[in-house]
Amino acid sequence: MKIVEMRFHPIAIADPPIRSSYGLHAPYALRTIIELVSDDGVIGITETYGGDSQVAGLEALRSQIIGADPYRLTGFLSSLVEGVKPSGEVRNDRSQTFLVPGENPLDATTRTFAAIEVACLDLIGKSVGKPVCDLIGGRVRNEVPFSAYLFYKHPGGGGEGTDARSDEYGEVLTPDSLLREAKQMIDAYGFESIKLKAGVLHPDIEIESMKVLYRELGVKYPLRIDPNCAWSVDTSVRVGLELAKELSGEGYLEDPCASLEGMAEVRRRLDEAGVNTPLASNVAVTSFGDLPKSIPLRAVQVVLCDHHYWGGMRQVQHLAKVCQVFGMGLSMHSNSHLGVSLMAMAHVAAATPHLTYACDTHYPWSATSDEVCAGGRVPITNGCVKITDKPGLGVELDYDQLARGRERYARCPYRKRDDELEMRKHVDPTWKRILPRW
Repeated sequence: MKIVEMRFHPIAIADPPIRSSYGLHAPYALRTIIELVSDDGVIGITETYGGDSQVAGLEALRSQIIGADPYRLTGFLSSLVEGVKPSGEVRNDRSQTFLVPGENPLDATTRTFAAIEVACLDLIGKSVGKPVCDLIGGRVRNEVPFSAYLFYKHPGGGGEGTDARSDEYGEVLTPDSLLREAKQMIDAYGFESIKLKAGVLHPDIEIESMKVLYRELGVKYPLRIDPNCAWSVDTSVRVGLELAKELSGEGYLEDPCASLEGMAEVRRRLDEAGVNTPLASNVAVTSFGDLPKSIPLRAVQVVLCDHHYWGGMRQVQHLAKVCQVFGMGLSMHSNSHLGVSLMAMAHVAAATPHLTYACDTHYPWSATSDEVCAGGRVPITNGCVKITDKPGLGVELDYDQLARGRERYARCPYRKRDDELEMRKHVDPTWKRILPRW
């Protein structure tokens, strides 16, 4: 079997005005759908980050991909996931601490590799009639749990002009409105755990938001909070102390401050106070090169993997084994995405035994009318995505929907993610991302 054609589809999907410490989401999120076509006419697909730079990175590999054997291709391209981040210090202005996911040059090659790997696995799975999870070691679970991913948000449902979408969740800038959002997601998807994207409002308001969720929903729903490095060490410790009960059980405190050294100090001070809430990260730890420094510091107890920028599904499985050996938990990071990415996330999670926390997903924030999977949105039932026996990732493309996504991309002015710029355009013309903000 040989790959005879590679097709890229840059698309835009409506994204609501949700907030994080990076700023404000633009009206559209950018994604790229990739097709690899074999000489037998089988098509493997994948979804990855979007924008011109992502497409350029993929295009640069065209000559190595066309004519290649999909069983061997990722071996030939393995240098893309070797030594991307040096073991020494990394300039802060180029790290994920400061750059939104998908715009960090340090993981550009791993993102490209991951996209090719998943498309090859989907192609192979469809050729041999096996699901991807069973190709990469075999499933250990048939249902993959995801958590409700709560955001503070401004009014609006995403999109612009005549393409503006209905606002399903309304404005969410108070503890009570956040509780309403949580209940809507639980009712719609059956989620059994909850994560809040924090670092947006004053820490006192965010603490109260978590207390309201805990008080109203109870211990049945483990809580996590992620301020994306917006807090100082002192504020991080204060939040950890005040939310010790609310973050107990399967909860965690994710990336409260901006460095591994800071995280380690938070860990030390929480331990001294008798609070064992795990510290999690998808900002301080984003590659294998971060682990030798993080582990001795005890800076991170839960790593949030992401096959898109860790270098693919098998890299996530390698990470899981490292985490297991060193007694660290594993969860999964998410960015704005559609059903192809959701199924890829679910397949790697299904084949990774040491995935100890429900995964993140932005999927409830995407619009049904933007979905490119044939048959519509991937179901999330009882908080889980079910793995079927369908070959590959288990989904095909709706080419009419794909064409609409391409047209939307061509019309919209966005070619990279810039949450800081969106904040200045729509919320505060003087806003800048400051770390720590509190």
